Amino acid sequence: MTELSGVVYDLPNAAYHAHKSLSATGAKTLLKSPAKYKYAVLDGNKEYKASFDLGSAVHAKVLGISGEVVVLDFDSFRSNEAKVARDDARDAGLVPMLRKDMSEVDAMAEAVLGHMPARKIMEKPGRSEVSLFGEQIGVPLRCRFDRLPDEGHIVADLKTMSGDATPAEFAKAAARYGYDIARGHYLDLLERVAGRTAEMLFIVVETEPPHLVNVIQLDREFAEMGEAKALAARDIYRHCLETGEWPGYPETVSLARAPHFAIVEYQERFGENA
Repeated sequence: MTELSGVVYDLPNAAYHAHKSLSATGAKTLLKSPAKYKYAVLDGNKEYKASFDLGSAVHAKVLGISGEVVVLDFDSFRSNEAKVARDDARDAGLVPMLRKDMSEVDAMAEAVLGHMPARKIMEKPGRSEVSLFGEQIGVPLRCRFDRLPDEGHIVADLKTMSGDATPAEFAKAAARYGYDIARGHYLDLLERVAGRTAEMLFIVVETEPPHLVNVIQLDREFAEMGEAKALAARDIYRHCLETGEWPGYPETVSLARAPHFAIVEYQERFGENA
């Protein structure tokens, strides 16, 4: 495989994901457990979900990336023939979509491009799906921007969301899926590779009609946590590579703390003033 470094345009999706470097998704998995990272990435057991394909298809449509989506004429993916066609597409680095589901993709893309703040961001002179490759503390790194303007301090990341695209609900999703880590990983690599400082805005589109759209920025505290987590993941990655050890959970008895919502619910129902 050709060595990649710096800013790379027009890199095929399969070539990007095949590169042996730490991505934002890898960083999120490492922070859960190095053993999970080894299983999913190093051992080649990456999980595929239909929601991933839907999000990727919407990305391709909004970003104007042709050739990434394969439209298949099956009623579902239940038949062996359909499964083979789906898996062949994925093996080629493409996104398999049923023709009947493309109307939903089109509707979501139209919603994004019909949302004036989102459209202004997407229409700024720049490039889509820009790949960056660099390193820190000897750890090879990569990221892939949905939209990287030629100038300015705003970069865009497009997200599909099954729930409400409100700031409160997006904050929950960001915490659950590590969007703060992705922000820290991407913006740090952008500064290291291209010498650019930027802020990331998330263009969020709901998967359910009428496909409402919101442009959301993580607050300073959220951003700082993500930056620290992204750097911590690199330390873990380097240590695992050096030692050859990819640990799972601690081999001790762990304490599960009652979450705040459960405490509040208990106090409301069973407290002295209930």
